[in-house]
Amino acid sequence: MPDQYSTLRANRRAETQRMIQSHAVRLFTENGYDATTVTDVAEAAGVSPMTVYRHFPTKEDLVLIDDHVRLVAERMAATSAAQPLVRRISRALIDGAATLTGGSRGDRPTTAGQFLLARLRLMITTPALRARHLDSNYALQQAIVEALGDDAADPDTAFHAHAAASACLAAMHTALVRWAEDDGQTDLPDLIAKALAAAFGDDVVDDHRAG
Repeated sequence: MPDQYSTLRANRRAETQRMIQSHAVRLFTENGYDATTVTDVAEAAGVSPMTVYRHFPTKEDLVLIDDHVRLVAERMAATSAAQPLVRRISRALIDGAATLTGGSRGDRPTTAGQFLLARLRLMITTPALRARHLDSNYALQQAIVEALGDDAADPDTAFHAHAAASACLAAMHTALVRWAEDDGQTDLPDLIAKALAAAFGDDVVDDHRAG
């Protein structure tokens, strides 16, 4: 029974977090990030400012927090060590983007894709968020290397993994900016695949294109 209660509590926490973040992103988009306070977000969400801070320790976190790091790390851990490292990272980044955007293709983003697009626009246009976004990228880079486990235990191998992850994330950032400029009309996983192919060659994403 304790496990059932723990799961229920975690689900309620995640639901509350999503609700607060949804109101925050809406207010930031409508009124501007700097003009919107955490108190404004709390009032819109029907919770106390303390509840907001419990879920999002900083105002920037209201935009930046998502499941991307966890999703990519899980997919990295599931890839085969027999594959080239850049191919493994590329696969994880593409699959993570597919999950965050709802996994569908077409000329209009899904609800999940629209929410990601709104957050991405805020990250690009807000100086404070651009600075914190770099921290998020570093956390993602760390998660990718850690997901390799014993495969990156050697210092030289870990250095190679950090360099590869950093280069892949730079390519992904280029795709994210293009996706925002296109108003989400293109398929984000495909854009990421194209950016990675431009940087490393078609063979790193051949399995994605075949799918």
